[in-house]
Amino acid sequence: MSSTPLRFLITAGPTREFLDPIRYISNRSSGKMGYAIAEAALAVSSNVTLVSGPTSLTAPPGVEFVSVTTTQEMAEAVWSRFGSADICVMAAAVCDFRPKTAAGSKIKKGSFSGVLELEPTPDILAELGRRKKSQVLVGFAAETDDLEKHAREKLIRKGLDFIVANDASAFDAETNRVAILTADGKVERLRELPKIEVAKVIIERAMDLAR
Repeated sequence: MSSTPLRFLITAGPTREFLDPIRYISNRSSGKMGYAIAEAALAVSSNVTLVSGPTSLTAPPGVEFVSVTTTQEMAEAVWSRFGSADICVMAAAVCDFRPKTAAGSKIKKGSFSGVLELEPTPDILAELGRRKKSQVLVGFAAETDDLEKHAREKLIRKGLDFIVANDASAFDAETNRVAILTADGKVERLRELPKIEVAKVIIERAMDLAR
């Protein structure tokens, strides 16, 4: 096997979609899981890129850190780097929708119609699934119900090697309880663990597929 370190591309955190210069749509993601995955990847490789939406976290020393805000920015950052990656772990909680139009100045309360028109954001993961060649591609599924069912559907639909399913309650927590579902139909359910320990398992499973 080559001594060249595996090249990791990891996303983390939420994205934001702006209604006006002040207000935005986002989600509860803290970025902790993605940052833990980047830390675990650094333990086995010196070539780790972390593309992160806005968080209060400090990037692990040694990563190539790419800061983004919107889903479009994350898409462009990831798509432009995917071709040179060996393992891509998409742990970010990307906004699925954005306002059709963003106001150039603050929307006044009295002038708001009460209707917010939304449109889909770019599906970063699905596009990676289409572009995938030899890369190991890992996704995440955060659900409030029928977790493994929805995760399995997403795994197949987006052409992933495996998907990490976790309940949406894990967003703000220091620990996570996940199930790893693989393309060949297997399910590995982990007990509740600190996120760094979950991250180590994810990196190990991805490296097994990359070998």
